Amino acid sequence: MSDDLETLREQTVQALAAATDQRAWDSVRVGTLGKSGRLTALLKELGRMTPDERRARGAALNRLRDELTRLIEARGQELEAAALNARLAAERVDVTLPCTPEAEGLLHPITRTIEEMAAIFGSMGFQIAEGPDIESDWHNFSALNTPAHHPARTDQDTFYLPPEAEGQPERVLRTQTSGVQIRTMLGQEPPIRIIAPGRTYRADHDATHSPMFHQCEGLVIEKGITLGHLKGCLSDFLRAFFQMPELPVRFRASYFPFTEPSMEIDIGWSRRTGQIGAGDDWLEVLGAGMVHPRVLANCGLDARQWQGFAFGMGIERLTMLRHGIPDLRSFYESDVRWLRHYGTSPLSPALLHEGL
Repeated sequence: MSDDLETLREQTVQALAAATDQRAWDSVRVGTLGKSGRLTALLKELGRMTPDERRARGAALNRLRDELTRLIEARGQELEAAALNARLAAERVDVTLPCTPEAEGLLHPITRTIEEMAAIFGSMGFQIAEGPDIESDWHNFSALNTPAHHPARTDQDTFYLPPEAEGQPERVLRTQTSGVQIRTMLGQEPPIRIIAPGRTYRADHDATHSPMFHQCEGLVIEKGITLGHLKGCLSDFLRAFFQMPELPVRFRASYFPFTEPSMEIDIGWSRRTGQIGAGDDWLEVLGAGMVHPRVLANCGLDARQWQGFAFGMGIERLTMLRHGIPDLRSFYESDVRWLRHYGTSPLSPALLHEGL
């Protein structure tokens, strides 16, 4: 190798060793192998030489180009690896440090109440049944022993929808989840033991009523069912839900068209303090009764063979009593502060009374 080529080689090697980053390395690469590079300029001089000189000089230049190309590429890989290692060291995360806490989503109190109801009644052998929010007039009223002239069927109480086709009956947004009971009795042979939580709709709106609210109804159809079974079931449920084994529970006569006899269930309560289970006052929390024989007949069941009881309760109402919430409307205002206060962790289990 001639002196000028050896000089070029040594200078290139020194320049590569001095290059400490990608920019300096690229400058050496372009200055040597680029279009205006020193080695490229020597290759362009071959055209002015004689054939013998060109042959010898060209072979030496090609060997030098291959060697410098290898050296430049190797140095480039070294610098790239060094840059990657430096970046990894700078961006390293110490996994031994505690993680930054993030906001945790919470269950709405209505959702948690439904979960707790399902857990309590599930321990008694109940299953969850569902039905459509838009019901036929028959499922929502007629099958439940509510004739056409009954006040519950007036426009003031119910959201009516136009029929799906001409000549078909009107439809309604269900005023109660009792339609699920009817659909269950029509589609399933007894014995039946279900609860039907879900949305219901009525034309009412104030501090204790909402045009859309949640209700949970229950139905038991078996042989030999008596009023004692109803009282035991609901007493156990209320004491488990309010977590008060000695909660006073009272059953008093009332009227519902779809049950006979009918009753409303009260719990012990203090009117002065609002405390559940204390004081000499009573607070109504749900309605119930033995399933009316006409309702059984409407669903094709023989009342001489099958007996049962049904009950219904407002989920918002029980939630308000459980947590001391004074205004029903706050459930639907989407106030994040309110939701954080009354929300429940999705990882916490629904509590059951020890006796269930």
